[in-house]
Amino acid sequence: MNRYSLLFLAGLTLSQAATAGVYDDILFFANQNETDKVVDLLRRGMDVNTTDPQGSSLLMIAARGNNLELVRFLLDNRANPQRKNRYGDTALMIAALQGHTELVRLMVERKIDPNHSGWNPLHYAAFEGRAEIISLLLAGGADINLKAPNGHTALMLAAKRGHLEAVRVLVGANADLSVTDSDEGTAHDMALRANHTDVAAFLNKATAGR
Repeated sequence: MNRYSLLFLAGLTLSQAATAGVYDDILFFANQNETDKVVDLLRRGMDVNTTDPQGSSLLMIAARGNNLELVRFLLDNRANPQRKNRYGDTALMIAALQGHTELVRLMVERKIDPNHSGWNPLHYAAFEGRAEIISLLLAGGADINLKAPNGHTALMLAAKRGHLEAVRVLVGANADLSVTDSDEGTAHDMALRANHTDVAAFLNKATAGR
């Protein structure tokens, strides 16, 4: 190997080390909510869809940190909102799960589709009883009767967890009360079995009124 080859390899190694350093930096800054530093690195050429080892993109990290400013910047610069991490979560799912209402509102306004296979934002919001977020997602086109991987609809998830306000929103939006799980029955049955008597009574009345 001649000295030119050695110089080339040395330069390549230094370039790879520099790239790795910038990669670590942008993920660190994103996790620390240091928006200006993330934006600076993106403007220098870092990929807006950079992901960490778990597959979480900068958009997901910003959503987890409730960083509205960075989420807006990333969306403005074509970050992929439908990308999923290794756990199957999108940025919108993370925002819905954690109750970041304004982030969800922003993503709904940007026409990000809340419907996809597997768990989705509406399931997460129902599971946690996020009534306002449920309303936002429904306004954004979320399929109210789409089933989660465990076979439960959003209404079932909310009822089983005893989230009365979430149940009210879903019933008011015409969720199907008759969907049945082969093991656990309807949303009403689930609420009753879990001793959420207020939810069960509400669902019983709603069923009688339809």
